Amino acid sequence: MASAAPLPFGAGIDVLRLTDIGFAAPAALLARYGLTLERIDDGVAIPGSYWGDSEAGIIGNIVYARDDTPVHSLLHEAGHLIVLPPQRRAQVHTNATDSVPEEDAVCVLQGLLGDALPGVGRLRVWADMDAWGYTFRLGSARAYAEQDADAAWRWLFEHGLIDADRRLRLPH
Repeated sequence: MASAAPLPFGAGIDVLRLTDIGFAAPAALLARYGLTLERIDDGVAIPGSYWGDSEAGIIGNIVYARDDTPVHSLLHEAGHLIVLPPQRRAQVHTNATDSVPEEDAVCVLQGLLGDALPGVGRLRVWADMDAWGYTFRLGSARAYAEQDADAAWRWLFEHGLIDADRRLRLPH
């Protein structure tokens, strides 16, 4: 008897996906940071995707996603580009960094970017990160951001991405 093909990573996990919110608001948000959101047709491999399947991809100033891409994945990969100076962005293909402090900052930033999308918000992004399988010392993305991420918050502040009240600074 033949066994069934394994499901792609994340298949069947109930997280918010781009099909749920559309591409217009995320594209407008990314454009404020000088990034382009490029929509990939269903069933086509996502260029620059580190994890493959429905995970967002990054190459240069472009974030690639499909309708089935989780919103948290899009925001995470966009976050990697947002934290980089423009000259470093141009060199990115698939993997943006091996810096632990930068990765930690991006995990907080993706929640804050969720606040900038209508109907999303940081709490949904962080809950979806948990559902997807991110792991944090305190057991959840929210607990990490609220109780254990002082260095990440400091990193975001020092790089001008948040204000002293830990609110996202959106470029005009």
